[in-house]
Formats: sequence, structure tokens, C-alpha cells
Amino acid sequence: MNDTTNRCTWRGMNGDPQYEAYHDTEWGVPEYDARALWEKLVLDGFQAGLAWITILRKREAFRIAFDDFDPVKVAAYGPEDRARLMADAGIIRSNAKIDAAINGAKIFNAMQANGEDFSAWLWSFVGGKPIQNTWTGMGDVPAATPEAEAMAKALKAKGFKFVGPVIVYAFMQATGMVNDHFASCFRHDECKAMAR
Repeated sequence: MNDTTNRCTWRGMNGDPQYEAYHDTEWGVPEYDARALWEKLVLDGFQAGLAWITILRKREAFRIAFDDFDPVKVAAYGPEDRARLMADAGIIRSNAKIDAAINGAKIFNAMQANGEDFSAWLWSFVGGKPIQNTWTGMGDVPAATPEAEAMAKALKAKGFKFVGPVIVYAFMQATGMVNDHFASCFRHDECKAMAR
């Protein structure tokens, strides 16, 4: 994209090729794959207290460290894996967040085993299709919404951690459950057209 591309005005994005590429190709695209949604939820949990760009820059290291976020493999992690992850400088080293990821994999697998599709369950909080917003600037975008609060409460009830309403709303934005590209952003209409 050239410098005249009209994007959302995220702090620190303009001029950062990795951040711009994420905005231009991934953020806000409706994601329906259960494993990919779980990966994003885990990464958003690791983001708690940090900037997303920090996680984005470490995402490939996270994928290597967590066996490409294969929930079956992650659920089987034991003390040696936990120690390996805590020693991995390529990721965010937090006992609580690592434990949350491993436990989340177990919950994900239990849901799947019980016939509860993780993707369909998450999408049910927005009625199965993306909420289309038409924000004009950062000041318009809420930190959380009633849908995010309901999803966060339900995730916590299942045992997931690091899933407060603000984290969950960021997850919903990133996975296209809500289209929060600014109305003037070139990606707004593109992401809108991707909705099922």
C-alpha cells in the first residue's frame, strides 16, 4: 500500500510495515475456524497489560513454542513444557498466562468432545454474523460492548482466564465478529463484504 491509503488511525501503525500488513490483511476479517479463533484468544490473553504490536512481533515465536496452537498438543503439556515456555525469551514469559493457555486448550478440547463447536459458540454472541459499525475515529470505538461482556462472562464460566470484556472485545474486533474499521478506512467495506 502507498502512503495515500486511508487506514484506521492506530497509534504507532503508520509507517510500521508489519503493523500495517496486519491491519490491511488480517484485522477485522471474519474468522470461522475454531482452532484459529482459539489461537487468537490465547494471544489476546498474552496481550493483557501490553500493546498488541508486542504480541504481533512475537507471534511466530509463540506459534513455534505452542506447537502451532494445536489444542490437543497444548492440552498435554506437562511440567517440562511449562519450564521450556518460561525459558523461551521469544514469547511473553508469565506463569499465569502460560497456565491459562494450557488450561484453555483442555477446555477447548472438552467442548469439541461434547459436540460444542467453539466457533459456532463464539459467533452466537453476535447472532452468527459480524456487527457492522461505522466509527469515524478512535474516540467513537468503545472499550467493550454488551456482547463482549456476555462473551467474557460465558468464557469465564467455562474456566477460561484472561478473558475480561476489554480483551474479549479486542478479540471480537480482530476476528471480524465486529467490523470496527473506521468508515473511511479502505478495509471497512472489504471486511463487510466478507461476512457470511
